[in-house]
Amino acid sequence: MDFRFHLGCAVWAYKGWVGDFYPKGSRSTEFLQLYSDRLRTVEVNSTFYVIPDRLTVERWAKETPANFRFCPKFPKQLTHNGLLHPYSDQALHFLDLMSSFGDRLGVPFVQLPPSYSPANFADLERFLITLPVRDFQIALEVRHADWFKDPHCDRLNELLKSLGVGRVLLDSRPIYDLPFDGNTDAADTLSVQQERRKPNLPLQPVVTAPFSIVRFVSHPDRDLNVRFWQEWRLLLNNWLATGTEVYFFMHCPIEERSPHNLKYFQNMLEKANLPIPTLPWDDLVPPPQQLTLF
Repeated sequence: MDFRFHLGCAVWAYKGWVGDFYPKGSRSTEFLQLYSDRLRTVEVNSTFYVIPDRLTVERWAKETPANFRFCPKFPKQLTHNGLLHPYSDQALHFLDLMSSFGDRLGVPFVQLPPSYSPANFADLERFLITLPVRDFQIALEVRHADWFKDPHCDRLNELLKSLGVGRVLLDSRPIYDLPFDGNTDAADTLSVQQERRKPNLPLQPVVTAPFSIVRFVSHPDRDLNVRFWQEWRLLLNNWLATGTEVYFFMHCPIEERSPHNLKYFQNMLEKANLPIPTLPWDDLVPPPQQLTLF
């Protein structure tokens, strides 16, 4: 089976999944193993806030199967302090640390803040040139609106293509394009409004490297995502057919629903006969149900 498609969530250490995605009574020390028994990849958002030590990275790798992949986010202390190039040495150190994942390492990615605009193009170019792109698959996410406008978008994409750096595609349309109405659940409405702190940026589904990362912010109401997933089904079919490796991460304002939104999307892709691997989740034997005597 083709393992060029990796489908996962943003986190693994989420206590709200216990009793549903994770078995009842699961302990936090078991979460990563339980997660990797079900899905094949995960974002590592925690590295954005805290840089783990090498022993921790090695332990995470050992707790997962051979075909599992981690996609760690570069630390914000490197990416959210103004210019990037002054932090090139720290970025190289971070990548060296992430190499401790071994063959479990997927695509480390840089997420830039909304304040980082095309006015900093020269700094961005200098920074990316210093990264060892021959040794690592690296991707970039931009969040300033001008990066999505001509001529900046074309200039950025050409730079990424020339270096072999992937483009992170943030798709937040489900939480922005869908209006609230009287039929919307109140809890869903509140969670979506809170999630709208994420930037509302246009989706430009461009591939700049042999790999790509998609970060899909799903609506808590699963059915409201379907028309967007149908678009992604067509895009993914084309990309996979041309050999592109894709990491697709399912986010949700109500994190409890992320795994089930993910599984529904997986089923859509399977029914459309896309060349994707099955989820390990599907192979798990459900725990026996305790009988209750009345």
